[in-house]
Amino acid sequence: MTPVSETPATPTVAKSAGSRRISRELVLRALYQWQLNDSSLAVLVAQAEAADIHGRANVAHFEALLAGVLKHVAELDEALAPMLDREIAALSPIEHGVLLLGCYELIYQPDVPYRVVLNEAVDLTKRYGGTDGHKYINGVLDKLAHAVRQAEVGAGRSAR
Repeated sequence: MTPVSETPATPTVAKSAGSRRISRELVLRALYQWQLNDSSLAVLVAQAEAADIHGRANVAHFEALLAGVLKHVAELDEALAPMLDREIAALSPIEHGVLLLGCYELIYQPDVPYRVVLNEAVDLTKRYGGTDGHKYINGVLDKLAHAVRQAEVGAGRSAR
């Protein structure tokens, strides 16, 4: 797969990196709800607006990420499947949500460094996932980064 940027990774509203982190957290919460209830994008956005952290989020970033993930779920699952040691259906909703978000950013937002994608995914999993789930998420997304961002990963290794 070739990374293709279809939604702006950096919305026109300038906000801090912390607001982008909060946006990712809102996306994870929304994806969790989506997996349990199959809610529409509009319902998920409305639920996020009621969240305690919504005011500190970069809303444009949140909406772009969530819409992008939901639009490409089948493709993202297809990209993730060979990287997994189990069926996607066996993943917890948190693991699946974090992997969908990380996969989307790796493929569709090449201006976000792959290490940032991995670190954000690990942090979300440490906060919301199982005890050692972050290790699994890191391993899966690292394999995916090697597959879809070969030049960036290779350049990072040579710089060490």
